Amino acid sequence: MKSILKKFFAALTVLILMTAISFSGAMAATTAAIYSAADLFTNRDLTQTADLSGATYYTVADGQEIHITAAGVYVLSGTASNFTAYVEAGEDDKVQIVLDGANITNSNFPVIYAKTADKVFVTVSGDSQLAVTGTFAADGSTNTDGVIFSKCDLVLGGTATLTITSAANGIVGKDDLKITGGTYNISASSKAIQANDSIRIADGNLNLAAGTDGLHAENEDDTSLGYIYIGGGVLNIQAGDDGIHATSVVQIDDGSVTVRAAEGIEGTYIQLNGGVISIQASDDGINAAQKSRAYTATIEINGGDITVVMGAGDTDGIDSNGNIIVNGGTLNVTGSSTFDYDGSAQYNGGTIIVNGQQVSSIPNQMMGGGMMNSGWGGGQYGNGGFGGFGGGRGGRGW
Repeated sequence: MKSILKKFFAALTVLILMTAISFSGAMAATTAAIYSAADLFTNRDLTQTADLSGATYYTVADGQEIHITAAGVYVLSGTASNFTAYVEAGEDDKVQIVLDGANITNSNFPVIYAKTADKVFVTVSGDSQLAVTGTFAADGSTNTDGVIFSKCDLVLGGTATLTITSAANGIVGKDDLKITGGTYNISASSKAIQANDSIRIADGNLNLAAGTDGLHAENEDDTSLGYIYIGGGVLNIQAGDDGIHATSVVQIDDGSVTVRAAEGIEGTYIQLNGGVISIQASDDGINAAQKSRAYTATIEINGGDITVVMGAGDTDGIDSNGNIIVNGGTLNVTGSSTFDYDGSAQYNGGTIIVNGQQVSSIPNQMMGGGMMNSGWGGGQYGNGGFGGFGGGRGGRGW
């Protein structure tokens, strides 16, 4: 009998240890970065000057079209109206367009239209200005609606300033869109910068004024994409709707991000790991909404200096349709409703200041919050729950 009991308790001990290790691993996963800058940018992406040996030079002219059909470096300078540079290169070709004091205003079509290539670099070496003043014309079934419009991967960098004015969107990328350097002053009646798969920012100075969203990443076909990564730079965003909007993930590792908008940051999984973030909003400051089946709606704060100031009325400073996890950093929220969440809240570290007072727990405007954190459905980055969307980084969902 004693032998049986010994075996029973030994087995029970092993089970408890395995459960503890598994649980600890799941919790530890919440502090791991979703994306790594090393995986998001190549060395050439991060190079801010072009190799001009063998470059082709164009002085732009009114009504001119140029068609770039091969890999290489192409330098544009001069002043013109209704000029368009088409990129129609091979699927393995890398094309670099250098703007060296180019001042171009079009009435209804992109200034740069990248149709085919492996990757297109737009590098600003001399202060340049691009504008589209009227309603964009379609290219067959393609709704061209950006001053720079790319169907390929697009990388923007450089050492000078690019000013963009648009009656619709400023820069549009249908794949990945990266910004690694340069200064961008973008004024757009709709979105300042829009991409399908991702917007990735390593560095640069971005001054964005948008009628709708400042940064907008959305992929309707694959909701695990449509993400925004900010690893550095200085961003000043004024937007009529969302300052930063992503279908799946918004991840901020570093940089200075200032947002004045109806809603500051919106995504399914919002992970803030560092940087200085300042938000003034009239709707939600930071909002995790279930827009992607790949993640559970979660706001996870691991570091950074974050200030959220809300306008009066029915507003929420930190609003999650799922969970809130605070592991570190300083979070200073001012408003009538500072926190609102439908799932669970974990306060594991860091400093939280609510309306000027440091607190030791995460309050919830909706008192029913936290009651829906049972269930352990499988998910890509954590625990789902109740057979809902299932996947999701950030532990317990609904």
